[in-house]
Amino acid sequence: MLIRSIVIYLFVLIVIRLMGKRQVGEMQPFEFVITLIIADLACIPMAELAVPLVHGLVPIFSLLILHFLICFLSRKSMKIRYMLSGRPAILISPRGINYMELKKLNMTLDDLIEALRGSEVFNIEDVAYAIIETNGKMCVIKKATIEPPTREDMKIEITPNGLPVNIIMDGKLMKENVSLTGIDEKFIYKCLKKAKVNKIKEVLLFTLDNNGNCFVQAKNASEYITFTMPFEGAERW
Repeated sequence: MLIRSIVIYLFVLIVIRLMGKRQVGEMQPFEFVITLIIADLACIPMAELAVPLVHGLVPIFSLLILHFLICFLSRKSMKIRYMLSGRPAILISPRGINYMELKKLNMTLDDLIEALRGSEVFNIEDVAYAIIETNGKMCVIKKATIEPPTREDMKIEITPNGLPVNIIMDGKLMKENVSLTGIDEKFIYKCLKKAKVNKIKEVLLFTLDNNGNCFVQAKNASEYITFTMPFEGAERW
């Protein structure tokens, strides 16, 4: 039973990874159904020793093939995509609440208000549009009159945000990321020296973004250190 459980676990893990990296709340209906069936099929040969192991693996593999087929057809045909996943629905517009769409989705006003609160909106009057996506997630566009002014509105010059890359994690050098950034060990040790860390294995986390901003925290430190180091290769990512 232990061996069967390990085999089925590894097989299902591979299948789920091949299906994609969506979370449960982001799945389309057909993906959610396939996931539920896979979970049920995996339990049968895991608990029932009289059931051959292959009787659980083959159906799961068949569902993986079916998933790929459905995804392929959804990419090729908008009709199939709408049939399987549905369409986004506008629940609130400048005219007000679309009660007919609520009825089609079997949603109550309580469901709508709860979803709005989840989007940090507590007054329906503040909503310009509320759209329910095909995966059940609600997107809210607030009225322009209540949105805070942006730096662009105020014509303030800003430095674009940089994308941090992990250089060292848990005392281990991330060689692929080092190659991506184009830095060398000399630059890394220069940064560590500025953070008062002697060895790579003493670093809990060291990140670098394409603006040259560094974040360093040692394993034995209770606080992190940030600083800026100019370097070449910022345009690489």
